[in-house]
Amino acid sequence: MDKSDLAIAIAEYDSMLVGFSGGVDSSLLSVVARRVLGRDRSIAAVGTSPSLPKGQLEQARQIALQFDLNLVEVATDELDDPQYAANSTQRCYYCKRELWTKLVDAAREHGMSVVAEGTNADDLSEHRPGLAAADEFKIVQPLADAGYTKELVRAEARELGIPIWDAPAAPCLSSRLLYGLEVTRERLSQVEGGETLLRDLGVEGDMRVRHRGDEARIEVPASEFDKIREAKETIVSGFHKLGFVGVTLNLTGYRRGSLLTDKPPELEVLS
Repeated sequence: MDKSDLAIAIAEYDSMLVGFSGGVDSSLLSVVARRVLGRDRSIAAVGTSPSLPKGQLEQARQIALQFDLNLVEVATDELDDPQYAANSTQRCYYCKRELWTKLVDAAREHGMSVVAEGTNADDLSEHRPGLAAADEFKIVQPLADAGYTKELVRAEARELGIPIWDAPAAPCLSSRLLYGLEVTRERLSQVEGGETLLRDLGVEGDMRVRHRGDEARIEVPASEFDKIREAKETIVSGFHKLGFVGVTLNLTGYRRGSLLTDKPPELEVLS
């Protein structure tokens, strides 16, 4: 579809509050909403909690500054919900239920007519329990409605000068925890610390530190394996300081949804 279709989809609304994570999808949606509706009729709202990486919050703030977005930060309390903390395969639903509760209230407070999210057309075919919460709260999805795939989102974001147009996906930190392992602030901090360490060592591309209790399982593209091996001592020392006992490298490489598969991967034990 023509790229102008997103602007057309947004123009159907009088005003809009966008659930803004700082990722490329919600960044494109927020920037185009700002251009189509103006600053007074569009809000980019970030839900802040321990599950949002600090670096991503700062990224969202920088994009808001660059594109003059009307940024609002709204604290969410999903970790206080026992159903969320239990970390079942439906965890994302409970997270989004909390987020949309808070953002719908914020939209009402600021006089916005709808709340929108950055779901794209590709997302609709994946395991995303949070979409059920979006339906319940009548959250609109202009990217998906306009037929925007991830490829088209990145292409238009690049065209508009959004600096993270090619950035790896960065879901919430809780998505790294083995299902059934309780979500706690300490475990989220361990994951964030491990991923920050790897990025500081120059690891690129899609990456996850999967929290499996005592074990940290590193998932990176196969092209990054040599970096992990060369920095093995630094990684093991750093991860031990974070509280992990064992550290492994998943030789299957990074895979979306790897926590949902029953097939055991081939592992390289680092410690």
